[in-house]
Amino acid sequence: MNRRPSSCDHGTSAIEFALLAPVFALLLLGLIDVGRYTYFAILAAHAARAGVQYGAQNVYSAADTTGMQNASQADVPSGFTALASHYCMLSGTIVTCSTGTPTNANTYYVKVIVSGTFHSIFKYPGIPQSVTVGSTAQMRVVAQ
Repeated sequence: MNRRPSSCDHGTSAIEFALLAPVFALLLLGLIDVGRYTYFAILAAHAARAGVQYGAQNVYSAADTTGMQNASQADVPSGFTALASHYCMLSGTIVTCSTGTPTNANTYYVKVIVSGTFHSIFKYPGIPQSVTVGSTAQMRVVAQ
């Protein structure tokens, strides 16, 4: 026996769609913002890595903090900052790097910190609209 739907059932799917469409739209916008945040975090990580790769070539490029910062800044959009430094370790203790001729007793390291601010497209209740994005990379200097 075939039962025909009553006349009051005809608009229920349209009403369900009208109720759920804003929820799906908010989920989509949230997903877009999470993707954008992840993209900027990946950019910061790659920029920090590019800076330490520049500095880790030899002890002379390790002392070139401006060059490391420029290498990092080339990989991120404006608004991000890069802070480069170098340090030496001797038997597990941080020591002052020797000036002039490098010594083999010290192990040279470079470090770059990249940070910036991510601004979401929309303001979500309970979630801050601006979040700091950052990454740190350090590497041992290859040619010492």
